[in-house]
Amino acid sequence: MNIKQVALKAGLSENAIYGWKNHKPAKPTVESVARVLGVSYSDLTGETETSEPKQIDLKATIDDDDVIMTYDGKPIPAEDLALIKRLMRGE
Repeated sequence: MNIKQVALKAGLSENAIYGWKNHKPAKPTVESVARVLGVSYSDLTGETETSEPKQIDLKATIDDDDVIMTYDGKPIPAEDLALIKRLMRGE
């Protein structure tokens, strides 16, 4: 089965999986593809699914210059990040 066939069987457009090069797909989309391939979500992504959510200290993370903040797989622009920081600090 080729990539286009997998996409169609998963209920996606025939070129949807190719688009993953440019953006991160939604989890339900990846799960659909995993079902078609007979593998798990974690097999495709390398991620592990846990029943407990992971806690993140946003203050520590947002002030860490070594962390690249992203949204939907894309870096948050500096001016937007500055606004987010001000909002989190209550300024």
